[in-house]
Amino acid sequence: MSGHQLLDPGGMTPAIGFSRGIVAGEGSVVYVAGQTGHHPDESIDEGLVAQFAQACRSVGRVIEAAGGTPRDLVSMTIFTTHMQEYRDSLRPIGAAYRAVFGTHYPPMALIGISDLLDPRAVVELVAVAVIPG
Repeated sequence: MSGHQLLDPGGMTPAIGFSRGIVAGEGSVVYVAGQTGHHPDESIDEGLVAQFAQACRSVGRVIEAAGGTPRDLVSMTIFTTHMQEYRDSLRPIGAAYRAVFGTHYPPMALIGISDLLDPRAVVELVAVAVIPG
């Protein structure tokens, strides 16, 4: 059990696939650097969904390397150069997210950007986790 309390107060639009806030339980904070869809050999798949799935797996690996589980995720920021493709792919993106994090939906933000360091990359995830002490 993570000890985190997800916050979704009433009187707001429905929070679908994310929470409005979180009160993180006590523990060690893990700041996960931007993860793109790169594989260990530095190759990268074509397409937003495939890259998002690989980036999620990378975030999960970092959290696990720190001794946590995917449910210890407390925040995620998604940057994409393909905002319309993201909108058009909500169901497969959701499935890729759930393959790593299950139905644990912490606060998230989605930000459209013009470019990433590797021009082949179309999505980058920045995350924070709190691993119970």
